[in-house]
Amino acid sequence: MKIQLMNVQRQHEEYAKEYEDAVLNVLRSGCYIGGEEVDAFEREFAEYQGARYGISCGNGTDALILALRALGIGRGDEVITVSWTFFATAESIAAVGAVPVFVDVDPVTYCMDTNLAEAAITRKTKALLPVHFYGNCTNMEALRDIAHRYHIKIIADCAQSAGTRYKGERRKTLGDVSCFSFFPTKNLGGAGDGGMILTDDERIAQTCRALKIHGAGKNGLDVLRQQYQMEKKVFPSHIPVGESKYYNYLVGYNSRLDAVQAAILRKKLKHMEMFVSGRRRNARIYQKALKDTGYLTPVEELDTDHSYYIYALKHPKADVIKKQLIEDGVSCGTYYPVPLHLQGAFAELGYQEGDLPITEELVRTTFAIPVFPELRDEEREYVIDRLIRIEKAL
Repeated sequence: MKIQLMNVQRQHEEYAKEYEDAVLNVLRSGCYIGGEEVDAFEREFAEYQGARYGISCGNGTDALILALRALGIGRGDEVITVSWTFFATAESIAAVGAVPVFVDVDPVTYCMDTNLAEAAITRKTKALLPVHFYGNCTNMEALRDIAHRYHIKIIADCAQSAGTRYKGERRKTLGDVSCFSFFPTKNLGGAGDGGMILTDDERIAQTCRALKIHGAGKNGLDVLRQQYQMEKKVFPSHIPVGESKYYNYLVGYNSRLDAVQAAILRKKLKHMEMFVSGRRRNARIYQKALKDTGYLTPVEELDTDHSYYIYALKHPKADVIKKQLIEDGVSCGTYYPVPLHLQGAFAELGYQEGDLPITEELVRTTFAIPVFPELRDEEREYVIDRLIRIEKAL
């Protein structure tokens, strides 16, 4: 038996006609960039998550960069984040010229330790960038209190948490700006790359819309004028004014969600609650089956409805177990094998092994097992059987 850790083919097989018809409609329309499919998906996803504005973009990394830029974060600024995450989280901070400040995670939720985050704030801190890791949710109530007291912003990395609820609502997982990825394996995944920024702030939304298309057009002009006004400067009279894409007012990016991806994602969004409930069902069965074993299963806080993008077990002999599972036909993996504070790209920041002990322990002791919603009952039972047998043999 060969069981994939993440299987995107099955979801396509189940809803193939919906997805393929949507793609064909776009191909026949001739409208491949922008248009009604993209506009509609922005509205629908923002409504689903509980935000006022949705700004689609090329991928989740771009979403983070655009959000940081829209908040005016750049050279000399610090952004507090976690090391236990995908590289893009901190890469985006560095890409705008700011410095990522890494703090350890909570040993129970694996999300940002809010006490450590507050302790790391300096006069250079401009934002907190928590990651809702694995589909769990950071203690947003505590973070919002910290952000309010220190007059800083929250950029929520929601790449793994589409569909997660905090205190009963999806919108309560969001920050001042929130960034999503639609990479194919995600809870809401496309047939390629895609990303989205959500916010309730009109100015932030307008800035992101301008930056994602080369700083051009009416949005770019309006944002530039706002910048001059905030700096109490007179807008130069010699600047050519026009609202087409050939009038550029900001140095931005080319980061657009194409219409084919939007069309597929709109169809998938209709089934989103079923996708999340399927993951949660698999997680519940794992929890019950592994309760009296040596495996530490994910903890779901009372305030959070975990969406289980990843279901990670913790065990002191994780490497031995992973190796045997793979030999037995069960795909598994570590998310992530190298924490960001020890990555070569951030060597100049001076972090050393031992600086973030919880994060470094998770690298050694955690591993993911299949939890995707289309996992078959017999496959899940096989995974459970192998986990129990392997541990007994240790």
